[in-house]
Amino acid sequence: MPGQEATIYEVQAGAAWITLNRPEARNALSAVLVNEVFAHLAAANSDDKVRCIVITGSGSAFCSGADLKSPPGELVAGQQAITYPDLLNAILESPKPVITAVNGPAFAGGIGLVAAADIAITSSEAIYSFSEVRIGVIPAVIAVVCVPKMGRHHTMKLFLTGERFNGENAVKMQLAHRAVPESELMQAVREEIDMINLGGPLAVQEAKKLVRRVDEISIAQGFEETPAWSKRLFESEEGTEGMAAFREKRKPNWMKENAS
Repeated sequence: MPGQEATIYEVQAGAAWITLNRPEARNALSAVLVNEVFAHLAAANSDDKVRCIVITGSGSAFCSGADLKSPPGELVAGQQAITYPDLLNAILESPKPVITAVNGPAFAGGIGLVAAADIAITSSEAIYSFSEVRIGVIPAVIAVVCVPKMGRHHTMKLFLTGERFNGENAVKMQLAHRAVPESELMQAVREEIDMINLGGPLAVQEAKKLVRRVDEISIAQGFEETPAWSKRLFESEEGTEGMAAFREKRKPNWMKENAS
């Protein structure tokens, strides 16, 4: 729609919500939309009030993939052209956890957003498809995030066939963590936000780094690196406060901040 923002950005209860807002195009990934999401991620990561980031869609769809009329990476007036790999990498490298709330169909590049996120909550009824082969192309870029998450077994069949699957199957194939009825989706996401907020801000960020790092290195290298990592967190101001709160049977200061 003319004049309509391609995304909506809001901060609520310690979470930054980024809503893809092109319902008339099933939230397709246009150059403008990708630029805006990239900018919102940067804003959320620089805001001390934000503990985690949620990406969802407006209308009946989550994201239908790339907008073929205005694909990501095209120049946007007055802005740097952000490519789709730039956006996926920004989600992966975000120091704060990124949650996707899959409210409806996620096709092609839209699934890349789900796979790049740290936590994915989906509507049970949401339909997914790696539909690229149906138009004579392949899911090349999103393979970088989908194959490690879903494994070769599942991605091989789905990439080759473009077969559709629902939210329940997305969980079984490890693309999503939890599937709930559409009417319960936002409540389920808020539950995830509340659980993240129980942890120390630094600890949550370091835990995300830890998972990614351990997945990249050998067992021997892991045992070599992680003791120092653990020591650093135990000796941090946050670690000291968390252990004191545990001994004194009180809430740590970061939980008091969230409540205020």
